Amino acid sequence: MTVLVTGATGNVGRHVVAGLLEAGERVRAMTRSPARASSLPEEVETVRGDLADPASLDAALAGVDRAYLFPLPGTAEEFTTRAAKAGVRRIVVLSSVAAEYANGDYSGDHHTAVERAVEASGLEWTHVRPGEFMTNLLDWWAPSIRAEGVVRSPFGATRSAPVHEADTADVAVTALLEDGHAGKAYSFAGPESLSKAEQVRIMSEVLGREICFEELTVDAARALWLGQGMPAEAVDWLLQDPVDVPVGPTAERVTGRPARTFAQWVADHRAHF
Repeated sequence: MTVLVTGATGNVGRHVVAGLLEAGERVRAMTRSPARASSLPEEVETVRGDLADPASLDAALAGVDRAYLFPLPGTAEEFTTRAAKAGVRRIVVLSSVAAEYANGDYSGDHHTAVERAVEASGLEWTHVRPGEFMTNLLDWWAPSIRAEGVVRSPFGATRSAPVHEADTADVAVTALLEDGHAGKAYSFAGPESLSKAEQVRIMSEVLGREICFEELTVDAARALWLGQGMPAEAVDWLLQDPVDVPVGPTAERVTGRPARTFAQWVADHRAHF
């Protein structure tokens, strides 16, 4: 059995590749930039492919039994059509908990479009719906931590339960390899409900140096993020009235392994900070 991993050099995809290899599976890693795939283990078959260019997908799908799908709504339907024609029988989708609330929601509508395309294919499907990604902080916080030892963000007291990308990958690998997950959507959070200020305190402790938290007003955050090139609709979505996120089900209910903590994530990414 060959498993295709799209977005194989991404934050979650590279962990999916590692988990499949650990389970003894044959892995085909699809990436737009094969040069980036040099970091993947040598036993991985690497193919060039781009979800935005469906004509590039047929070679990647040939001989594949199962596939992990990175979400790209514009071509999801064509991906599933080509996958079914190639003989793929199971697709696991990287989605988001936001898909539960899709109704004009910037993130939810994006992921729901992919989910619906896969569901309509007639293939076995499972949706993996993590909540907030810990890896978002590599873009949002890491540059200012490296340069100034400071984090600037709005809504400092709002609590969230962010998810380690390796937990998301573990859920995907479980659904790819085990029976009993077809037709299910797994929404899950991280194991701790933390405010942004608490996250910064944990980062200081793990990294062994002082990191300061400066709370931004909504207007200041909007100006900062737009100035960094973030799309306006994404900024509007991020600046919606915040809601505290409690700890709900974690990846453990699917994988049987305790979910990784925020402190562990910081230690895993020490070099980025």
